Amino acid sequence: MDIFGVPLQAFAGQLVIGLVNGSFYAVLSLGLAVIFGMLNVVNFVHGALYMLGALVAWLLLSQLGIGYWGALLLSPLLVGAMGMVVEIFLLRPLYKVDHVYGMLLTLGMAYVIEGLARYAFGVSGQPFQVPELLRGSVDLGFMMMPIYRCWVIGVSLLVCLGTWFLIERTRLGSYLRAATEKPHMTRAFGINVPLLVTLTYGFGVALAAFAGVLAAPIYQVSPLMGSNLVIVVFAVVVIGGMGSIMGAIVTGMLLGVLEGLARVYYPEASSTVVFVAMIVVLLTRPSGLFGR
Repeated sequence: MDIFGVPLQAFAGQLVIGLVNGSFYAVLSLGLAVIFGMLNVVNFVHGALYMLGALVAWLLLSQLGIGYWGALLLSPLLVGAMGMVVEIFLLRPLYKVDHVYGMLLTLGMAYVIEGLARYAFGVSGQPFQVPELLRGSVDLGFMMMPIYRCWVIGVSLLVCLGTWFLIERTRLGSYLRAATEKPHMTRAFGINVPLLVTLTYGFGVALAAFAGVLAAPIYQVSPLMGSNLVIVVFAVVVIGGMGSIMGAIVTGMLLGVLEGLARVYYPEASSTVVFVAMIVVLLTRPSGLFGR
């Protein structure tokens, strides 16, 4: 059976790859959207933190014997804690000056983190085993679907929707929005605004690390794994609307699928289709699909 001239198995295989990539785009762009939407910081270090999440997970496995499930919990917590330290000592002094200084700081941090990782571990990738519980495939009739990829898609959607619910539908989320939009008024109600800001940045960083741990068994753990991905993720955030939580989730998944389909019908365009979509959206709707 063919779909527009392409065998069903090849079409479905690329669709699955697109959904997996879209899951990473969604989680990463969600972290960027949270940080920009809440703190108005363009976090260029996000790709390096994604790589750092995978690298910390690999170190926990190889040096301490902590498996995938422990690393999936500990790595985002450790990297998120590092992010909170960065926010307190490096980013916080820059909030009162032009936002371009924060952007330049995070860009410099990205190069420093990547350079240190390359110096310590080289550029060759390190393997990370799929946990035994998630090994194997499911026979769908027209293709074999790896169980781990099903897990990545499912848990990414769960984390994304849970984050949206937390920020948009809970009292804590309302405190976070109030602390960033009306900080002086929020302080008047006895709310610790600096603590909320620090936790928000740490949470956005932890999302990047979480995506890195999910990616580790699929792609080899390498210091270079986040350098190119962050550009695509920024394009996803722009298309969805800067600071839009739902825009980051929906656009990330859709663009991952679009990229996968491009590999089927026009492989030469697969690496540029996201940026073409960004240009079209910026020309027709500069605020993004979900932006205000």
